[in-house]
Amino acid sequence: MLREDIIIHVFSGWRSFLRKCLFRVLRVGPIPSHIAVIMDGNRRYAKKKKIDDMTGYDAGALALLHLIIYCMELGVKYVTAYAFSIDNFRRHPEEVQKIMDLTMESVMLLTWISKLRSVRVHFAGNLQLLSADIQDAAKRLMESTAGYNNFVLTICICYTCSDEILHAVEESCKEKWDDGIGIMGYDKGNDYERLIKVVDIEKHMYMATAPDPDILIRTGGEYRLSNFLVWQSSCCHLSSLGTVWPEFGVFHLVWVVLDFQQSYRYFAKKKLQL
Repeated sequence: MLREDIIIHVFSGWRSFLRKCLFRVLRVGPIPSHIAVIMDGNRRYAKKKKIDDMTGYDAGALALLHLIIYCMELGVKYVTAYAFSIDNFRRHPEEVQKIMDLTMESVMLLTWISKLRSVRVHFAGNLQLLSADIQDAAKRLMESTAGYNNFVLTICICYTCSDEILHAVEESCKEKWDDGIGIMGYDKGNDYERLIKVVDIEKHMYMATAPDPDILIRTGGEYRLSNFLVWQSSCCHLSSLGTVWPEFGVFHLVWVVLDFQQSYRYFAKKKLQL
């Protein structure tokens, strides 16, 4: 069970003091603005610890809350977490329902954290696939935190990048059609003018509230993107860690950021060329 007293404990005490000292040294180098994470390995963690799968998911949710706190202290402004793929609906219905129950619990806890630390919370994905009560809770949380800009947390739920691109193209076409322009290009002298451009598509992406990630972390020893932020990750530092997600801690984050700092000039130059 995720509780407010756990979060208060992590925010305070001697561990928090030591982290801040460590992060102060880390900030001598460039700090990523946006960290995205594929939280892989919850079920393997449960199997390893000989506990039920849902306790493993609880541990994974707590690891995410710890990451949010670490990133706030480090100076990272955006964190994006891949919580639930559209493809995950293929899993056993009982497992899906338990994950949705955990999602509702997490929304309630994020409501409390957002007030405590002025966190803007955004849910990215096809939210129509969620139950009505979770949709309503998520929308209320997004609306109530829309004015915050100190820290932005994006939870990708019912998300795949394929669906995100399809959604953005459909919305761009609808926008042009509603404006009476149509969606086909037209000849302009010897050039062909495209009426739907990249900027139109990016404006309607689920992830339009955040810049492209500087670092994309995947735990569990896997190297796949699994249809996560494929559009946005062309110039970001990819980090695959062997540890399963619930065991992800502050020193894993430090290692990833140090690795990012070594390749920072390369990625900064690439972004300028886009």
